[in-house]
Amino acid sequence: MEATFQIFLILLAVLAGTALLARRIDVAPAILLLLAGIALAFVPGMPSLELPPELVLLVVLPPLIYSASVAMSWREFKYNLRPIILLSVGCVIFTAIAVAAATHYLIGLPWGIGFLLGAIVAPPDVVAPLAIARRLGLPRRIVVVLEGEGLANDATALILYRFAVAAISTGMFSLPIAAGEFATIIAGEMLFGVAVGWISLRMRHRARDPQIEITLSLITPYLAYWVPEHFGGSGVISTVACGLYISWNGPLLISSATRLQGIFFWDLVIYLIEGMLFLITGFQMRSLFEKSAAFPLEHILFATALVAVMIIIARFAWVFPATYLPRLIKRVRTHDPSPPWQWVFVLAFTGVRGAVSLAAALALPFALPSGEAFPYRDLILFVTFGVILITLVGLGLGLPLVVRWLGIAQAGRNEHRAELESEIAARREALGVALKSLDDITDDRKLSEEVVKLLRARHETRVNQLPDSLDPNVDDVSAAGIDLTRELIAAERKFIHVLLRDGRITDETRRRIERDLDLEEASLANREYRRG
Repeated sequence: MEATFQIFLILLAVLAGTALLARRIDVAPAILLLLAGIALAFVPGMPSLELPPELVLLVVLPPLIYSASVAMSWREFKYNLRPIILLSVGCVIFTAIAVAAATHYLIGLPWGIGFLLGAIVAPPDVVAPLAIARRLGLPRRIVVVLEGEGLANDATALILYRFAVAAISTGMFSLPIAAGEFATIIAGEMLFGVAVGWISLRMRHRARDPQIEITLSLITPYLAYWVPEHFGGSGVISTVACGLYISWNGPLLISSATRLQGIFFWDLVIYLIEGMLFLITGFQMRSLFEKSAAFPLEHILFATALVAVMIIIARFAWVFPATYLPRLIKRVRTHDPSPPWQWVFVLAFTGVRGAVSLAAALALPFALPSGEAFPYRDLILFVTFGVILITLVGLGLGLPLVVRWLGIAQAGRNEHRAELESEIAARREALGVALKSLDDITDDRKLSEEVVKLLRARHETRVNQLPDSLDPNVDDVSAAGIDLTRELIAAERKFIHVLLRDGRITDETRRRIERDLDLEEASLANREYRRG
């Protein structure tokens, strides 16, 4: 136990240091974390660390999916439902079939094993590409489609994976039965996920206590995931439906205190989970390397390169027709004009694989029901890890170069500017509605002039904080004002500490004052984000 805890502390230290280095050299943290995990695995004296598949599939995956679903806009998800379904269902199935065909005809794998391998490596990971996409300021629609695909593609892959394992274990497979089960699982999970979201929101609304509400929010993804998974589903669709329901209905039922604390809590949880996941994934290199002696090296390398090339080609072969062929229909073309080819190219390029694929490979049984060893199990493990390494490092490092080459970041910057302009207009309209409500309340109730003056002054202050335009000169003035405000807040903090040290205020008083200063500083960060 002590050795395990020491490894955990080492991983935390490496996670923090690697994330800091990634920020300084402007590289996606997931790439450096995977490489750091590989390097750590071969440090002399470092014990081996196996990645339990149930840890990823049952413990880590639910909060990751749920958090991404809650952060997702239901309106944008619904608007982009066609490309999301085409990628998360169609592209995953197409990739699995392409890998099965390539491995069957070129290296002689049985069809069932090839399809199983295809199902494992078919779903792209969303963490690294999204981090890069947001940093590069890509157009919002690309980010939304990537998010939506990342939410649902694991469900398709895991369902195909279970069908393939069952077919290999029993020697029987029926396409009509499998298709019917697939549709039943998706429909059932969607209904169950919405029900869990409805119950969770009502319970949290009745609790009216941030600690209890955050605890309930932590339980929610596991309830949405574990129950369908236990009955043979994937659990992913249920968790996505639950998160999207809470995303759409939560703002009017979740208190502001819970929202503020919950954001910080979930940000930290997801940061630690994602970072540790990539580190531990890299750690698997050591055990895989030790097992690789049983296979000819050239066989492993050829199989890995073949599968990596096939999943990249398959994604390009699917994404371009799936984007433009539906628009041959006039109704689709009128409602949703064709995007520039550069956008489609970037979408096709982001086929990075991640820890879910490795967890699925590790979860393969060691033996068939007949007692025979599960065929090609170790080869599947080697190929899966190699594909993760190739796509994460190769495509992850290449994506910024591709974005700059295609010159599409400007479109994202223009979208961001238009979004900020609409945000300023919305804030002004909301403040106007609030001021009108104050006039109505003043007419209906007997309020003192002092109270009315105070409330009007509050609204005038908030209106004055909004920029009149997004002109660069105005931005420069705003930036200077934000920096100066930070200096003033720092001076206040130092003085409050002096008062505490001299015994003129209590620690409780200091905490209340610091909370106000923290909220003001958080508001400054929000204004900085609006400036881009």
